[in-house]
Amino acid sequence: MFDHDYDLVVVGAGPGGYVAAIRARQLGLKTAVVEKDRPGGVCLNVGCIPSKALIHQADIFRSAAALEDLGVRVDRSGFDYRRVFKKSRAAAERLSKGVQFLLKKNGVEYIAGTARLASAREVVVDGKILTTRNVLLATGSRPRSIPGFDIDEKTVLSSTGALMMEELPKRFVILGAGAIGMEFAHIMNSFGVEVTVVEMLDRVLPLEDAETVAVVVKEFSRRGIRLLTATKAAGLKKTSSGLEVKLAAKDGSEQTLEADKVLVAVGRAPNTEDLGLEKIGVGLERGFVRTGDWFETAVSGVYAIGDLIPTAQLAHLASKEGEIAVERMAGMNPPKGVPPDEVPSAVYCEPQVGGFGLTEEEAVRRGLVFAKAVFPYRGVGKAVATESVEGIVKILFHPETREILAAHVAGSQATELIHELLLAKRSELLLEDVADMIHAHPTLSEGVMEAARLAEGRPVHI
Repeated sequence: MFDHDYDLVVVGAGPGGYVAAIRARQLGLKTAVVEKDRPGGVCLNVGCIPSKALIHQADIFRSAAALEDLGVRVDRSGFDYRRVFKKSRAAAERLSKGVQFLLKKNGVEYIAGTARLASAREVVVDGKILTTRNVLLATGSRPRSIPGFDIDEKTVLSSTGALMMEELPKRFVILGAGAIGMEFAHIMNSFGVEVTVVEMLDRVLPLEDAETVAVVVKEFSRRGIRLLTATKAAGLKKTSSGLEVKLAAKDGSEQTLEADKVLVAVGRAPNTEDLGLEKIGVGLERGFVRTGDWFETAVSGVYAIGDLIPTAQLAHLASKEGEIAVERMAGMNPPKGVPPDEVPSAVYCEPQVGGFGLTEEEAVRRGLVFAKAVFPYRGVGKAVATESVEGIVKILFHPETREILAAHVAGSQATELIHELLLAKRSELLLEDVADMIHAHPTLSEGVMEAARLAEGRPVHI
């Protein structure tokens, strides 16, 4: 039998790749991971982690207003955004080093370099050939651009450029109202920047449930964040005083915004170039890698996960996909994929948004039989006590079987609260199980219990 250097070579050390590599070693596979940039990929270095660090600092800065309500005078004259930036980079650096430590601890060989496939069993890294029984592609994605808005990371930014800013602009225009755009709108507005968000579709956060999104829209509008929907970016002009962004609305109207910087946040494109995929027969569809069961491509032994394939572009989903793929390589019989209605989404602006399963709009569009229960945060004692009453817990369920179909939460800590309902769904619990479970008082999680009680027709605090 042909001798191989490895049982598995993982290309990419982001949250999909490094988790898969560690799981592979736990299962006894001799594993190497190849990374051309830094351990942790986009998520840890210029994505999820540094952005959440910025959000944390933004929330601290916003809390100064609460102190002023108590009569405390807050002198903000010494504020230096560069310190905020440095804290975000420190968090990213710490976790990137942590990933490298975990790989070493688990016996994964880390190889710095650029990889391409010479065959299904040969990975070339900067001229050196690694032979392997299996390959897992986890090279992630990059920001998409808009014609006429060439990203230079100086005035026209991708999410990476926005994270690397060391000074705040006065006027910030964000193109795209998905999770990235709305999170940066929250960050910039918190630090006093004039923010306008432009979305081509009819509403912001178009992938989330409309009723929960309405909570965010109300709060963003109260804070002075301008949201322009059904509007597309039509042109960009650089002037002596900054930038002029030309906008064209669906109703035919046009306007021009002045800005110091523009963030292009219109989605991400898979990194499939220069991997040698076509040469070995790995098929692409709309730029994404085509995979079948267990995320294996048409080429036996070659797998692809995460942002490379047409599933939700979420770090936690990539990690799970990687685990499933390597468990299959190790001879186990894991699920053939991840059910879409069991993948939680999370948007970390304030109010937060968390959800799983179909939105109400999609359920109606598909003609599904369902009922819903919506419980307001203002009925939760902890929300009142902490001045976070703007929010809802929403459950979609089957009116006869009482099965939980989906859930969506908007409000403080929504990205944490959603997991109780997701666990209940995965465990095939019914609404009465959630309604009857004792929840500590006072906690925001009582809102989850109350929503379940409302669905059961026995609410207490509404």
